[in-house]
Amino acid sequence: MSRGKEEAEPLLLQADSSHEAGTSQDSETEGPYKGGAKTSAITLQRPVGCREYAITGDYDPLSERDVDHPTSNCDTMIHLLKGNIGTGILAMPDAFKNAGLTVGTLGTVFIGIICVHTMHILVACAHDLCRRTQTPALSFAEVAEQSFRVGPPRLRRFAPYARILINCFLCVTQLGFCCVYFVFVAENLFKVLNPLLGLDWTFRDYMIFLLIPMILLNYIKNLKYLAPFSMIANIFMGVGLAIIFYYIFRDPLPPMNRTGINVGFSSWKQLPLYFGTAIYAFEGIGMVLPLENKMKNPQDFGGWTGVLNTSMVIVGCLYTAVGFFGYLKYGETVKGSITLNLTDGEVLAESVRLMMALSIFLSYALQFYVPIDIIWPHLKSRIPTEKMQLISEYAFRTFLVILTFILAEMIPHLGLFISLVGAVSSSTLALIFPPIINLLTNWNAGYGRYRWSLVKDFMLIIFGTVGCIAGTYVSMEHIIMGSSDEGK
Repeated sequence: MSRGKEEAEPLLLQADSSHEAGTSQDSETEGPYKGGAKTSAITLQRPVGCREYAITGDYDPLSERDVDHPTSNCDTMIHLLKGNIGTGILAMPDAFKNAGLTVGTLGTVFIGIICVHTMHILVACAHDLCRRTQTPALSFAEVAEQSFRVGPPRLRRFAPYARILINCFLCVTQLGFCCVYFVFVAENLFKVLNPLLGLDWTFRDYMIFLLIPMILLNYIKNLKYLAPFSMIANIFMGVGLAIIFYYIFRDPLPPMNRTGINVGFSSWKQLPLYFGTAIYAFEGIGMVLPLENKMKNPQDFGGWTGVLNTSMVIVGCLYTAVGFFGYLKYGETVKGSITLNLTDGEVLAESVRLMMALSIFLSYALQFYVPIDIIWPHLKSRIPTEKMQLISEYAFRTFLVILTFILAEMIPHLGLFISLVGAVSSSTLALIFPPIINLLTNWNAGYGRYRWSLVKDFMLIIFGTVGCIAGTYVSMEHIIMGSSDEGK
């Protein structure tokens, strides 16, 4: 009886020595708040997991934030657009090839709605947990950790591991993006420079050529100095997309019923490849909380006409348009990036490939920033002197760039690599973890009428898990088959 009573009561975390010992390093981490405001408050003085406190608590995390350099709604929207529009949008025609025009269109809208919904779930749970922990802001990993701390008593011991797991998947995802960037830049340079300069370089020669510039670019440690590169990348990407649409609509589009176009559905065997590419393209959930945490008016982030929905509607429309019309234009000959289908030898087409290659090259350092920011502080604390810390950091950055280079060399098929990264890590972060966090955060408050929220979250978890397993299996199968064919 005492055990049942204990599990029914909400958890009250005391400031005991054992708890502090396990979280002291995390609680000392400073965020973007003046006065060293902490981004993870672990020691709680009130019960957590109780519905009354979640609703009536007088702590408002949004009003408590005091950000050094807050971003406007427009700035946040630009960052969201930039973070979501990259190599993924250029691979959407290839995704539609694996799904068919009808299924690809409906599937892109469906996956887009689900991904935006899970972003809203994550933000809502973050706000709830911020109120309970008296913390102005939490990161993705901290939200996962705190959701386990307020969840069912039997799961609370797994809280630290939840934080580690999220950080691991964030690192895998970002490093996967960096691998894709390596392949993308090399393929486009190979397509442009060989005929232009009369070179006889192979694709892998361009990969090696890019290694040193990539390493040097990632020696830039301050985001402030990366901002100009980001601006240039945005300009190149915008102009490049405009020219791609020009090429698509320059001549009348061929009829839908021609040979080589799947109007309805492609095949069940190819569908997981579509899923991996689509979820890769929409996977911007890792940037949602960092951007919302630094907003001047974070209350404008959510809502039907908020910053998040407005940005993602634009992103979804662009993805659908590029995927639909790109596949309709080039049919079964469409490549892993639509830039590779543009007319060879034309100055405008070659300029698009160069602009896109430079845009993605300059964006590499921004994607690289996340794993460095997660991993390096843990390594730095083990190094005694500042001089050794500086040398070790550059060595670690060099090691990670070389690691992405090696992985990219092993899987030089752009479309398959994108599907693999999307299926393995993007689906986990975007589709599986947010509903789990929601279930744990609200386990003691109820799941709504007919337990609708419970059913919905389990359906999301099942959808993400099936997509992850099927997408990973089919992507690896095609990669292995492609490698075998190359070896013959």
